[in-house]
Amino acid sequence: MAETFDHDLLVVGAGIHGAAVAAAAAAAGLRTLVIEQGQTPAAGTSSRSSKLIHGGLRYLEHGDWRLVRESLRERAWLLRHRPQLVRPLDLHLAVYPGSRRPAWQLRLGLALYALLGGFGRATRFGSVPKPQWPELDGLRQQGLRAVLRYRDGQTDDAALTRAVLAQAEADGARVRFGTRLLAAEQHPHAVTARLAGAADTHTLRVAALVNAAGPWAPTLCERIAGTAPPPPCELVQGSHLVLRGALQRGGYYLEAPQDGRPVFCLPWSHDGAPATLLGTTETAYAGDPGAAAPQAQEIDYLLAVFGHYFPQRAHDHGAILDSFAGLRVLPLADGAFASRSRETVLHTGPGARPRVLSILGGKLTTHRVTAARALARLRPALGR
Repeated sequence: MAETFDHDLLVVGAGIHGAAVAAAAAAAGLRTLVIEQGQTPAAGTSSRSSKLIHGGLRYLEHGDWRLVRESLRERAWLLRHRPQLVRPLDLHLAVYPGSRRPAWQLRLGLALYALLGGFGRATRFGSVPKPQWPELDGLRQQGLRAVLRYRDGQTDDAALTRAVLAQAEADGARVRFGTRLLAAEQHPHAVTARLAGAADTHTLRVAALVNAAGPWAPTLCERIAGTAPPPPCELVQGSHLVLRGALQRGGYYLEAPQDGRPVFCLPWSHDGAPATLLGTTETAYAGDPGAAAPQAQEIDYLLAVFGHYFPQRAHDHGAILDSFAGLRVLPLADGAFASRSRETVLHTGPGARPRVLSILGGKLTTHRVTAARALARLRPALGR
């Protein structure tokens, strides 16, 4: 007798990865239900990123060539197919006497970046002529040795998530906001999931479940019986500031003078007015993911970076229009956060026919690839 299910696939979380999985599943004809504990899509980290669609230039130094190539391919697709949401953005690399990497090394890295990106229009890079340096939004001129320019992409992460989720709904997926997963259990032939909405609780029987809860995903794994525990991981907070004043020449990939970490300074808007987005930090986080907020030391850190490179711009607390913090899920390991892999972990536990998959980590840029791989892992359980 054929198995009967309330839905083929239950997706927990309406961030970018949950939305992408739902869109791919619905397009494949799967009866898909998305539940989200918040009242809107992208209520967590998917609205608190650096807003970049990028290949991960800094991942090259860690040897993550496959991830960079994959990210650049997805960047090209998004620029081509989502032009209303993803636009090209020029980024500048400034070289000073104390910079960790000389100009020749950066040029070599950008050449490799372009090679992995297929040498298309979006991969072009070059040097900014010295007579043009004073036009770079007040960038500090003292000691400036070289400025390189390359191109990536920028998006409104929340708007992109909404668009992907809307596509899922257009193809038949259902979405329930204000709904939590209380518990679930993986059985040989199905997954039972107990859900809590605003008015009641009820149990569903589904063929498979995807845990796409972002920073809540590791904890959610503990509520799902019949699966293996997830690999050790931790939450890392990335804080951002929105500052008064506009950038006219594009964005800037800065090297924090305090510790050499990369910090992006990007054009943005606040309440419809041009502004500047500054981020991000990397701070270990423990506690409720919903309570993540920039810490005082993170704010001071970012303001110090901005003031170092743009001394003519206001760089005190009075220049802050807004601030927010998102949480990454990174593998637990020794060493600095910056050196850890950004590869997405698709955790299913043992067995050739898993019915529960958890997405741990992940990049905004590669959400389509993550969704495709998640469904491929669950294909034996989904039956198509």
